[in-house]
Amino acid sequence: MRWKGRRRSDYVQDRRSQQPAMGSVGGSSGLLRLIPALLGTKSGRTILTVGVLVIVGSRMMGIDLLPLLLGGGGTSAVQSSGAGSSATTTEAEDELAEFAAVILADTEDTWGQIFAAEGRQYPPPTLVLFRGQVHSACGTASSAVGPFYCPADQQLYLDLDFFDELSRRFGAPGDFAQAYVIAHEVGHHIQTVLGISQRVRDQSRGLAQAQVNALSVRQELQADCFAGIWGHYASAQGDFLESGDFEEAITAASAIGDDTLQRNAGGRVVPDSFTHGTSEQRMRWFRTGFEQGSLNACDTFASRG
Repeated sequence: MRWKGRRRSDYVQDRRSQQPAMGSVGGSSGLLRLIPALLGTKSGRTILTVGVLVIVGSRMMGIDLLPLLLGGGGTSAVQSSGAGSSATTTEAEDELAEFAAVILADTEDTWGQIFAAEGRQYPPPTLVLFRGQVHSACGTASSAVGPFYCPADQQLYLDLDFFDELSRRFGAPGDFAQAYVIAHEVGHHIQTVLGISQRVRDQSRGLAQAQVNALSVRQELQADCFAGIWGHYASAQGDFLESGDFEEAITAASAIGDDTLQRNAGGRVVPDSFTHGTSEQRMRWFRTGFEQGSLNACDTFASRG
């Protein structure tokens, strides 16, 4: 991507210098004590496999799951020191922060244009850069959750270390792969603004877990498609994307499919437990948004797959 020198978003909060002080995280230590026992039984190993899927899968979700998984009580699980303490940043980290601000700015331009065509004003989300742990209106989260969007405060949260993990652990290097991650979370913001997220929550009430998961898959695939719409507009600029950028995003989408994550975690593939969609689905819906650039093309809820 030719991103250097482009406009940066004004909607970025840099909290990397704040290092929250750890409080008592009893749920976490309790979970760790259970792991040896779980490994000793077949059912326990199945529980751990599903747990790993949920944790890893939540890296691309707009929901804060970590406090629930650890048994914590939302923001009470980790206490912040308030003012925080100073922490140095490297030149490479600062360049990634600039990159994230540029990508966010371009999503603002894209969605601002789309909303304006419908006679609406686009309310941009704020991107919060953090390190280690962060407080949000959805609770307190560790960087282990990965990038997430909180609908309660309409903010995106990103620990820049995730980009290294995306390349090293998930085998999805490249700046457009990183941009896809940001655009996906912005996709969740679009769903919140359009009322889609609330409708999903309303429809989920009283359903069996497998049905709730199926709705989650549709929502995540739509966020992938919305990310593709941004890619469509970015590509149309002519001087922004480079050869191979699209393939970087497709590689990232494939790497974080539920079926791929389950196989890599050493477990069997359990479709009813999917919350984000298969690798094939995630690639296909990103491609759909990228090629068609239309909100109407992203109705994953009406699609069969």
